[in-house]
Amino acid sequence: MLVLFETAAGYAVFKVLDERKLHEVENIWKEFETPEKANKVLKLKHFEKFQDTTEALAAATALVEGKLSKNLKKILKKIVAKEAHEQLAVADAKLGGVIKDKLDLSCVHSPAVTELMRGIRQQIDSLITGLPGRELSAMSLGLAHSLSRYKLKFSPDKVDTMIVQAISLLDDLDKELNNYIMRCREWYGWHFPELSKIITDNLAYCKCVKKIGDRINVSTADLSDILPEETEAEVKVAAEISMGTEVSKEDINNICHLCEQVIEITEYRSQLYDYLKNRMVAIAPNLTVMVGELVGARLIAHAGSLLNLAKHPASTVQILGAEKALFRALKTKRDTPKYGLIYHASLVGQSTAKNKGKISRMLAAKTALAIRYDALGEDTNAQLGVENRAKLEARLRHLENRGIKRISGTGKALAKAEKYQFKSEVRTYDPSGDSTLPSVPKKRKFEEVEAEEEQEVPKVKVKKEKRETEIAGWAPEEEPEVEEVEVTSSKKKKKRRKEEAAAEEVFEVKEMPSSSTALEEPTETKKKKKKKIKEEDE
Repeated sequence: MLVLFETAAGYAVFKVLDERKLHEVENIWKEFETPEKANKVLKLKHFEKFQDTTEALAAATALVEGKLSKNLKKILKKIVAKEAHEQLAVADAKLGGVIKDKLDLSCVHSPAVTELMRGIRQQIDSLITGLPGRELSAMSLGLAHSLSRYKLKFSPDKVDTMIVQAISLLDDLDKELNNYIMRCREWYGWHFPELSKIITDNLAYCKCVKKIGDRINVSTADLSDILPEETEAEVKVAAEISMGTEVSKEDINNICHLCEQVIEITEYRSQLYDYLKNRMVAIAPNLTVMVGELVGARLIAHAGSLLNLAKHPASTVQILGAEKALFRALKTKRDTPKYGLIYHASLVGQSTAKNKGKISRMLAAKTALAIRYDALGEDTNAQLGVENRAKLEARLRHLENRGIKRISGTGKALAKAEKYQFKSEVRTYDPSGDSTLPSVPKKRKFEEVEAEEEQEVPKVKVKKEKRETEIAGWAPEEEPEVEEVEVTSSKKKKKRRKEEAAAEEVFEVKEMPSSSTALEEPTETKKKKKKKIKEEDE
């Protein structure tokens, strides 16, 4: 059996002298305790030294990627020509598969081979003659530095640190621009306040202020390259009747200097946005197609890097940026937020308020796939992002129209509409809805029932009095004589008197039917009434 061993100095091929010792995997390490024992197990057959660090770096890169380098291919061809029947022990199974396919050489990779490689690495100084340990360690250190430097320089487009810094600087520039423009409008507004209302665009306002200076110069200044003709004429008319105060030349110079700063920062911001756009297309093309440059850059900056963002699930991507609202909702046991930074994506903005939650959830799921494809995939095209965005747009149209297609197993089945049949119904007018009386509740309180019972008591007495008067047949003209009866000091008697007086007043208002008995026997009615009152007093 042959053993292929890679070092920082070159490739080494060893011949196994006693293959029976490899059968006991647990005891292989004992054979490499001393250099003498190691030389009894293995013998150096061929050693190909690297010419320089560049060659070593190319070989190490090929081994990391599982590829076959040119130098290794030459060495293995020599071995195949001499000993084609021998098996080759390799440390990497992927590399062994490549060697077997290209050179038709049987390769072995097992736990015993791993232990053998460990023993060789331990006694490498004694097994490879003419290679001092100090020189080998220096080569290893140099190769490690070169390999690390190569990995950083290999794909500069994949460095997402630039995106994090660019989007942070873009946000800072926006804040500074807003402060500068607000100060400029307020400052120049003391001299020419009407200009701020006429020109709403900030960049055009600063350019006009820089070109005009004092408002006296408006009539001679040419603003056609900045403003349209109608706005320019309006500015000139407003300058003639302006209510602003007079300012000195020094003030105008300072205001113009501030306007120059605003114009320069605006131009630099546009340049920085173009740089960020190109960088996003190079690093994360699928993410850029899904959510746009700014939202994608903010997601990467919030996660720290594209690889960290790829580790997040879709639910985290959906609410990324709304952590404060999420923990507040969890603490107060309320509804959690439906979206975070992804809310500013164009697809979420196109949807209606009721569909924003659904669209943000679906967009986060597809965006998570796009992020992982950009971070871990080898291709740099945006085909996956374009396809997923088309699906989301179709789904959004379905939600907005609501009913063009029904959700089914395939999602392609058309909605089945039932046959329309006209049914004429004759409806009559219901007069019960015209009632304006308040509806009485079914359940009443106990106090209300007691109050009603108290009110019903005098009504019963009135009915009794009415019956007695109707039986007696007394005339309403003679009723005032009943009031002449004296009332005792008792409170109950007074109360009864008041109730009887109230009942008598009610009867006076109503017209009593004329009867012959009332005219013929008025004296008898008087006597009976007085007698009844005396009995009640006693």
